[in-house]
Amino acid sequence: MAAQKTIRRIHVGKKMKAAATRLPGVVEVDHPLVRHHLTRLRDERTSPEEFRSLVRRLATLLAYEALQDLHEEPLSIRTPNCDHVGRRLRESIGLVPILRAGLGMVDPILDLIPAAEVWHLGVYRDERTAKPVEYYSKIPQTEPVDTALILDPMLATGGSAVAALSTLREWGVPNVKLLAIIASREGVTTITDQFPQAQIYVCCIDPTLNDRKFIIPGLGDAGDRTFNTGRSE
Repeated sequence: MAAQKTIRRIHVGKKMKAAATRLPGVVEVDHPLVRHHLTRLRDERTSPEEFRSLVRRLATLLAYEALQDLHEEPLSIRTPNCDHVGRRLRESIGLVPILRAGLGMVDPILDLIPAAEVWHLGVYRDERTAKPVEYYSKIPQTEPVDTALILDPMLATGGSAVAALSTLREWGVPNVKLLAIIASREGVTTITDQFPQAQIYVCCIDPTLNDRKFIIPGLGDAGDRTFNTGRSE
């Protein structure tokens, strides 16, 4: 009998947070700001402009949690008052947004890590089969980054994330983290079964998928809501 998957819920601001986020597995970020912004994000009345702003805020909170184990090195500087030894990041970081909805998570994380590389990966879901189809990739073949962040607001079936994880494994990235705003339990299980070493950071894990493989309660189509393309045919 397979061992039951354990989901770690991290309470931001608690003393145990730093140690827990260094463990492999799934981290559901539990914070009043996350719950507040997520409720507005889910609301069907939220405008595309506000939706994009909420995605940026939640992406920043996710990145803060996901990047606590980055490696540093000392850096000698001089302040206006005296010499000082500070710290700087010493590893290369790549952002891998899954097109197109993942684009909304890039800029807030670049604000935190301006030197990060951005490599785009285009994957869409075939509506007939619910399977991922890769249609675009700018992932290089050499010199992998030390840490890669896969960015996708929604982790539904897990198919697109599996495709991205497979691509980054082929590239040779040693440390890969998946950042999603909302995930389904099925999608999380798919990832942890196929990529047990991958780390997943989410704002919320919803219980189920509907017959169209949309997360329930979810928030609808994140791409359409981000880019204001949800007009009825």
